[in-house]
Amino acid sequence: LRKSATETAFTGEYTDTETIGVYKCKACFAELFRSETKFHSGCGWPSFYAPTKDDAVELIEDRSLFPRIRTEVRCSACGSHLGHVFTGEGYAVPTDQRWCINSVALVLEPKN
Repeated sequence: LRKSATETAFTGEYTDTETIGVYKCKACFAELFRSETKFHSGCGWPSFYAPTKDDAVELIEDRSLFPRIRTEVRCSACGSHLGHVFTGEGYAVPTDQRWCINSVALVLEPKN
């Protein structure tokens, strides 16, 4: 959460879960994503097509793999690293975005 690391693909607790609920930041419990926007991308990490609100997350240019430039996603409430967002990959989702989020950065609050 604090070192901007990425967990190993296909190892995260929420990669394939279909539990209905709200995904919150593990550090501060701010609401980040809802299960209704989660989809199976096959990338090895939980994938969403949109955050709950635009201001729930902060986007930072990431040049750590230069020359490849990515967009890092952080929790706007506490600054924790969540993952990255990718656009234009061709997934059949309303936003044409894949919010690739580390399971270790999330806690799922199941709907009762």
